[in-house]
Amino acid sequence: MAEQALGRRERRALSPRARDNLAALFFLSPWLIHFFAMIATAMIASFVISLTKTDLLTGFTWMGLKNYAQLVKDPLFTKSLQVTAYYTFLVVPLGIVVALSIALLLNQKVRGLGFWRLVYYLPSVVSGVAVAILWGWVLNPRFGLLNAGLMRLGITDPPRWMYSEQWAVPGFIIMGLWGAGGGMLLYLAGLQGIPTALYEAAEIDGANSWQRFWQITIPMLTPTIFFNLLMSIIGSWQVFTQIYVMTNGGPNNATLTMVLYLYRLGFINLRFGYASAVAWVLFAIILVFTMFVVRSSAAWVYYEGELKR
Repeated sequence: MAEQALGRRERRALSPRARDNLAALFFLSPWLIHFFAMIATAMIASFVISLTKTDLLTGFTWMGLKNYAQLVKDPLFTKSLQVTAYYTFLVVPLGIVVALSIALLLNQKVRGLGFWRLVYYLPSVVSGVAVAILWGWVLNPRFGLLNAGLMRLGITDPPRWMYSEQWAVPGFIIMGLWGAGGGMLLYLAGLQGIPTALYEAAEIDGANSWQRFWQITIPMLTPTIFFNLLMSIIGSWQVFTQIYVMTNGGPNNATLTMVLYLYRLGFINLRFGYASAVAWVLFAIILVFTMFVVRSSAAWVYYEGELKR
């Protein structure tokens, strides 16, 4: 009898994998509760609103997919999509290159290394509004620091930056590189986690510095590049604060991004149904790019021990 009871208890006991899954679910439960109780509910409500015409005050008129069909004919939506895509496709790769370059420099044995790491990282934690005001002075065409430097280099007619339709978005791209310190810190951690044995073996095999960089450093940093790429894409498609503070979409809607257009529609014009449709199109765009990066990662993201596939 005792042996039978012991056997039943052993059969009822959870396997180590099941216990790990329960533990993971327990620790994830606060986030899951928050997601399903607030975020998922808000997303469903937003999608329903996107199928209506409403100001959220005087009632709802069912529109079906007419809001989405109208987006195709909306020149301001097309403009905001072009501006946001232009900004994203330039600031994302440039941000990765700048952050990685700074990390490579700070990974060397230089004096005052802690100070320089602080200098480069600090801008990434400064408030967005404060940064916008600061860069408003830097990019001022009359007395800004950037144009003063360009004039010292012999450029007598420097760009007007935020006052020019042609140079406004490039000005924001330059400003976007200000926060490269966050990515730099992750790249620096990745660089310091690369086993020195790999470099030593490559050096013995006759690899030069350039070959070691491309064959060891870059492949071993691809997990960090993958993470920074995803975060940069998601963040750049949602750029809003600095553009709203500095130009509010001007001049002549040259800096009208999708989130700023969404803000105008919803909170200024009270067209919440149409604004929700814009939000869902933006969500779909971000989702497509995110899925593309995730799906393609199997071909270019390497981990230790997988340098050769």
